[in-house]
Amino acid sequence: MNNVNASTLRARLLASRVPSYMVDSVSSFLSERTCTLVFQGSPNISSLVSVGTPQGSPISPLLFLLYVAPLHMAVPIGLMVSYVDDFSITVASPSYRSNIRRLQNLFSTLASRGRNIGVSFSVPKTEIIHWRTPSQRTPPSHAPIVLEDHLFRPSQVVRWLGYWFTPTFNTAHHYRHRLSLAQAIFSFVKRLSSPGAGVRPFLCHRIASGLLLPILTYGADLHTPNYAALRGMNGFWHRVPRWTTNNFFSTPTSILSREACRPPVVSYCRHRRRLAALRVPCAPPNANPASARLP
Repeated sequence: MNNVNASTLRARLLASRVPSYMVDSVSSFLSERTCTLVFQGSPNISSLVSVGTPQGSPISPLLFLLYVAPLHMAVPIGLMVSYVDDFSITVASPSYRSNIRRLQNLFSTLASRGRNIGVSFSVPKTEIIHWRTPSQRTPPSHAPIVLEDHLFRPSQVVRWLGYWFTPTFNTAHHYRHRLSLAQAIFSFVKRLSSPGAGVRPFLCHRIASGLLLPILTYGADLHTPNYAALRGMNGFWHRVPRWTTNNFFSTPTSILSREACRPPVVSYCRHRRRLAALRVPCAPPNANPASARLP
């Protein structure tokens, strides 16, 4: 559950000229909601809930985004993006100290706007990271930031939406985690089809294409794997088509990729980056912040 107030959301929808019958449907959806705490020895008593949207409903994230729309603001020489209830603020300036001051001011404004609509932020979950360009020769900054009497020191790695970011944009950390996750999933699905038994080969191919490859290459549209990351990813990916086609271990990998109808990891990552590059100039500026910065 979250702090969405049904009456405030209704007023915002009406002000946005949403048809009244849709507003009435949303109000009915959020009214007369109850919740029950379930644990060992619980009394199993339902309590009325006056705020929030039902967890698990497909419309709840959309309603929450409409509710927190006033929190989004333009950031000069910076960017504010959010994914449901996760907010990220990025700013740039000539020094780390000025960056920290700008972040503190932006957070104060964001928290003030949130209080006006009954939304609060979990400050202890905040993370900060200082970005560096390859041309910078100064030592990395360890300057902390203070938000509501909480001190946060810069992290060496920050995870957001499945991406692992480092101050120097090194992709090794990100793909090391993706490779570990793909290996864990592969060790599980491999039990579904032992050699000569179990799931048929074409179903194994669909598992490799729809499950293993997206997990392994998640973030390839933004993060370019370096040589060490590609070597580990290739070593893992050679095992997957071999399992899919049930070929001998002596089969050359060039033949194996054609037999399994699966491109090498390098080609697939390059394809993902090109698709991402096409989406940026083709997206309207009001929908994609990156396209708004194009000339």
